Amino acid sequence: MNLWPKRLTRLLCVTVALCAVQVPVSLAQGETPPDQLVVGMSMINLLSLDPAAATGLEVAEVNANVYDMLLEQDAAQPDTLIPALAKTWDVSPDRMRLTFQLRDDVRFHSGTPLTAQDVAWSLQRVVTLNRALASTWKAYGFTADNVVKLMRAEGPHTFVMELPRVTDPMLVLNTLATSPSAFIIDRSVALQHQVGDDQGAAWLATHTAGSGAFKLDIWRANDVILMSRNDDYWRGAAKLRRVIMRNMTESQALRLMVERGDLDVARGMAATDIKALGKVDEVRIQSIARGTLYYVAMSMQQPLFQDIRVRQAIRLLIDYQGINDVVMPHYGVINQRPLQLGLPARLDDPGYRLDVTEAKRLLAAAGHAEGFKVTIRSLTDPPFINIATSLQATLAQAGIQATIITGTGNQIYGAMRDRQFDILVGRGGGGAERHPHSSLRALVYNPDNRSEAKLSNFQGWRTSFFNPQLNQLIEQAERERDPGRQREIYAQIQTLYDQQAGAIMPVSQMVDEVVIHADVRNYIGHTAATTRLRDVYKQR
Repeated sequence: MNLWPKRLTRLLCVTVALCAVQVPVSLAQGETPPDQLVVGMSMINLLSLDPAAATGLEVAEVNANVYDMLLEQDAAQPDTLIPALAKTWDVSPDRMRLTFQLRDDVRFHSGTPLTAQDVAWSLQRVVTLNRALASTWKAYGFTADNVVKLMRAEGPHTFVMELPRVTDPMLVLNTLATSPSAFIIDRSVALQHQVGDDQGAAWLATHTAGSGAFKLDIWRANDVILMSRNDDYWRGAAKLRRVIMRNMTESQALRLMVERGDLDVARGMAATDIKALGKVDEVRIQSIARGTLYYVAMSMQQPLFQDIRVRQAIRLLIDYQGINDVVMPHYGVINQRPLQLGLPARLDDPGYRLDVTEAKRLLAAAGHAEGFKVTIRSLTDPPFINIATSLQATLAQAGIQATIITGTGNQIYGAMRDRQFDILVGRGGGGAERHPHSSLRALVYNPDNRSEAKLSNFQGWRTSFFNPQLNQLIEQAERERDPGRQREIYAQIQTLYDQQAGAIMPVSQMVDEVVIHADVRNYIGHTAATTRLRDVYKQR
């Protein structure tokens, strides 16, 4: 079977040296097959396909096309949840019970009908296996001891989830619509490959057992993914016959492939290459807002930053406008709040700007008129290192001598998890869930500041920023039933966080830019990275 156009095969082996060619004024007609989508992207972080353990944007896009969820976040309107496997869902008056009525016409790729028992088992195993993606469900109060009782089938097409503690049901529904842990697995196929009590985990790391619009045919780690159309898909067969994803980590190689028409979609390109391709008629650039924030963080293990005046001074020594105008195009847009842009509960930006004079006054009042020495930890990749370099320069204007320490993700975020840093340029937040609690839980909430608590999943804990009043308000807002009152509490939280000069200072909200050949239609990048390709086609 001929899976690859000859020219595509040849170009996949192109060397970096060839990537320095001149950008043509226009592109050759795309040479990828009309019924196949060829995607270039980095797969170095694609380590497992198991929904219980698969983290990262890359795997979410793969699994979104081979698995289904109970409900989905509308790609065009992210604040809207739409039916998928669940035709309808209902929240009990006390908001402690969610009931889902499932479609009765869904079959897995194996041909087995999908039932509520598959749904219950799929979600239960995330908690009982206790791997990377269990943390969100544990935050809702689910445990290995209670999950089988609380997540259960009540008949072949009715799934019930009882909440173990009071929370906002909309938050849980958003998790079911966006989390990589919420894909529904063919229980019978997974258990056929069970080893010991792993519930099929070893097999599911490299295979899939879903009901989605495409079937996984081949996955070779750090090389290629091949998916073919599921002709029996319950929504109707996808318009494309095949999807091919290639591991490509060099931005210039991606750019060359796009220029020659041998890639339909390219992800993970450097800003300079995206900018160059933006001038070409045959290419479109699609910006996808992500929920994560780029930030400057300070550790309050460092006595300097326990003084609110020093934190306020650092906040005034960040050149927000300059960073977002010069560094962040193609990476992010300005956001000075610990909440995602576009949420109804989010207040307008407080308008912080570079103010060296006021920063010097605050430092002098704190006893640091001559400044001090600190380190800034940052990844070597843009835009992190560019933000760090800008911060280093503006700190120097107030007499603060900052040394930049670079490293890998494990080195930089590892130091943060160990609370062994001064200042750090990072990225984090609630991600895909369109709910204020998602961001606040990740960036602000710190229920136990003791070192032995080791709450490294909370970035607030990593900075040692601890404010009992903020914790109480976050918990209160999560439980609040009245939407108006809940919004008021979220406004209080944002105002108080500003007044206390919280240790994580948002600078910009992440934007992911995808390069798409102009003949590709209906490709809508998803904020949750669950970009579904079932309606994508080519017009030539």
